[in-house]
Amino acid sequence: MAQIQDDRMRVRAQAKWVRTSARKARLVLDHIRGRSVPEARTILAFTTRAAATDIEKVLRSAVANAEANHGLDGDELVVEAAFADEGPTLKRWKPRARGRVNRIRKRTCHVTLVLAEVPEENTRRRPRKQAAETPASAPAAEGSTPKSRTRRRKKEAVA
Repeated sequence: MAQIQDDRMRVRAQAKWVRTSARKARLVLDHIRGRSVPEARTILAFTTRAAATDIEKVLRSAVANAEANHGLDGDELVVEAAFADEGPTLKRWKPRARGRVNRIRKRTCHVTLVLAEVPEENTRRRPRKQAAETPASAPAAEGSTPKSRTRRRKKEAVA
């Protein structure tokens, strides 16, 4: 697999042995991947899943690394990569009826966030193209809703 190299600065932060399963953490990470840092913070603040608090700590750490070590502005960064790898599983036992036992698996994961500078081609925005007004849309301005336009057409067809 070929990787595209560019001159953007990347900052990485990792939290190891987080006491949640990797699958649960991935559900939250899917929401913030590709978003700007302020937008990702807002999403994590309003996410009700428990993994969101741990991921928010990793995001804060990555932003602090960028500001302290590389002199970057934290609000100008984008979450380029976000993934959760499985960590070691703690195995515990629970006694059950008739002398039996059930295994309890306490799963852990390693959360990694990679922040990158916003690409320069995305910072320059093109103005939106204005839609040309067509003759068919001119009568539509008389009726304010599509339902009223339909009624008017039906009345014209009957008359």
